[in-house]
Amino acid sequence: MSNGSKIRIGVVGAGANTKLKHIPGFQAIDGVCVDVVCNRSQESSQRVADEFNISRIAQNWQEVVSDPELDAICIGTWPYLHSPITIAALKAGKHVLTEARMAMDASQAREMLEASVQRPDLVAQIVPSPFTLYWDQTIKDILSAGTLGELREIVFNKTLPGNADSRAPLSWRQNIEYSGNNTIMLGIYYEVVQRWLRRDPSRVLASGAVFTSSRMDSEKGGEVEVRIPDTIHCLAEYADGLRFLAYMSGVTHGSNWDGYLINGSEGSLHLDLDQRKLYHSSRGGPEQELEIAADKQADWNVEADFIDSIRHGKPVTLTSFEDGLSYMKFTDAAIESYRAGGKWMSV
Repeated sequence: MSNGSKIRIGVVGAGANTKLKHIPGFQAIDGVCVDVVCNRSQESSQRVADEFNISRIAQNWQEVVSDPELDAICIGTWPYLHSPITIAALKAGKHVLTEARMAMDASQAREMLEASVQRPDLVAQIVPSPFTLYWDQTIKDILSAGTLGELREIVFNKTLPGNADSRAPLSWRQNIEYSGNNTIMLGIYYEVVQRWLRRDPSRVLASGAVFTSSRMDSEKGGEVEVRIPDTIHCLAEYADGLRFLAYMSGVTHGSNWDGYLINGSEGSLHLDLDQRKLYHSSRGGPEQELEIAADKQADWNVEADFIDSIRHGKPVTLTSFEDGLSYMKFTDAAIESYRAGGKWMSV
């Protein structure tokens, strides 16, 4: 596609991130038009269209995908629709940007990847985990240089209050019909480790708990069983002996605990996402905050990256369908281990 060609985008699913990032991000790019929006109801679709001056709304996602005027589809739905919309859009000859998480499970993710391989002329991109973008290049450079020595352990933790109130109704994140195997933010935080290391562990063991066994489902009008854990803890092992520990909690009141720790034989890195600081310590010495060089800093650039890939053939790195399948395979292994009572599962 030439630089002068207008790119017309259809949006399916206009939740918080779509309204905060995707729609204004596309509308800020010259030669890009968000042409139609389809949300869960006609009323909500019209509200979004009015808010962002979008000319048309659609009655359903199939109508958006089949629209011959559109070049690309931005999928902002919950995970249960990512696979069917992606596959249909690619078959219809449309580029795809889909919100994370990639799919309900690895089986769906694999089908999405296979559909993208059948259309190498089309861009297929997943919205990346955004939390570490500012520090990613610096961390990768340190790991590549061997500054930490032999890697021994990687730890991440994320605590949230979303599942803490037992009286709260079922959210889409707790609804297995909408979320599949995705659990809290496990896959999104694991994606970052995968981004730094460019490899996956060989096996994983997980333990978790559902503390509120049933919640009110407003759509079904009654109590339903909660099957996605409120908290999950993972141990993974890599072929070379590196270990990976993860603590994900959705039942935390008050302060947040958010960050990554990388321990090697010669030093450690500590990324404190609460304080937005990266620290290095060498051979057990005190932590020293690292300054991030201007040319190493990165920020949210998802929409511009997607358009660059369409216009100029720029390879998709944040995030490719191949990488999405990898984090979905990890997520599947973790949840399967949890359901099996904490047995080791191959990734």
